Amino acid sequence: MSLRSHGRTASQPRAIKITPKYLKNPMGSVLIEYGETKVLCSASVEDSVPNWMRGTRGQGWVTAEYSLLPASTQDRSRRERQHLSGRTQEIQRLIGRSLRSIVDMKLLGERTIIIDCDVIQADGGTRTASITGGYVALKLAIEALIKQNKIRNNPLRDSVAAISLGLFEDQIFVDLDYQEDQKADVDLNVVMTASGQLLEIQGTAEKRPYTREQLNKMLDLASDALKEVFDEQNAAFA
Repeated sequence: MSLRSHGRTASQPRAIKITPKYLKNPMGSVLIEYGETKVLCSASVEDSVPNWMRGTRGQGWVTAEYSLLPASTQDRSRRERQHLSGRTQEIQRLIGRSLRSIVDMKLLGERTIIIDCDVIQADGGTRTASITGGYVALKLAIEALIKQNKIRNNPLRDSVAAISLGLFEDQIFVDLDYQEDQKADVDLNVVMTASGQLLEIQGTAEKRPYTREQLNKMLDLASDALKEVFDEQNAAFA
């Protein structure tokens, strides 16, 4: 793994491209690309909340759904028509948690924002791209609600993005593509705010354990790489 895809260095993330307002109908939408991984993220608004939230005095909710399109992978993925796989459930819960953590639900009002993340091409890092793109779609939807005078104050407390890292033979690599992810001894996903606060760390030793020092180093590299991601988010809004 000394030579990475596109000649990247170990600490260099893939080229990131964010195309905002990609769809006409949703209040917020974006096509986000992490290298060859492409995810279509959209934000739809419903003027209601889940049944279990009724009576919470105007508090809103943010949730997410995630799916792989059948032709997004090398071997066709079957549509999950009736039952979601454990992987799909875990990823969409991660996306939802990450986005809710930076939203003041009381300022959102009694409405639900649903973030749909549909992977149209998968080459590693689909969950991290979904979180990063999902935030952009969420912010665009909230800006539309403010413009329509449906909410008065911006409920967003911070911005959020995510990046993957891997450990292979004691060397750390940032933003793994599919081939790199398959070879990694350790797979780590880091979700962070623009202010540098951690929202979630998902780290799994696939083949052998890793040290506290290696974890600290991976977190430092994630923080550095995410600065570029936040710059791309800001450029998309601009």
